[in-house]
Amino acid sequence: MPARILMGASALFLAALGVAATFAPQEVWAKLEAGNGHPLAGASAAVLLLQVAGGLFLGFAILNWSTRDMQFGGIYNRPLLLGNFLHFVVVAMALLRIVGNGRTEPVLLVLAGAYTVFAVAFGWRMYRAPPRQDNSVGT
Repeated sequence: MPARILMGASALFLAALGVAATFAPQEVWAKLEAGNGHPLAGASAAVLLLQVAGGLFLGFAILNWSTRDMQFGGIYNRPLLLGNFLHFVVVAMALLRIVGNGRTEPVLLVLAGAYTVFAVAFGWRMYRAPPRQDNSVGT
């Protein structure tokens, strides 16, 4: 997957999560907890935590979007790749554990799949040399 597509897609994905968590935290919380039979839509600590997570998602999204045209791989932009890789791996593992314990709501399956794909893509990009650029001058 080309770096521009990876960074752009991850930025859009994180922006969607960030907007939802920031501006509709009670609805997101109710949707996530609906499978357990005890919605906690009014829990203020949970709503605050979702809003904080939303801000983090938006921060990562704007970082990825603003760097999507840069060169990635090897030593190029390694801290950015490491941050994205760590985020996507940790969340993918948590979601896959929940899905593995029998929670099969479509939203969890989609999130687990998306996070796993991004984790693999960022891991692959981190250890792959960047594509060579043609530095020849046109005449």
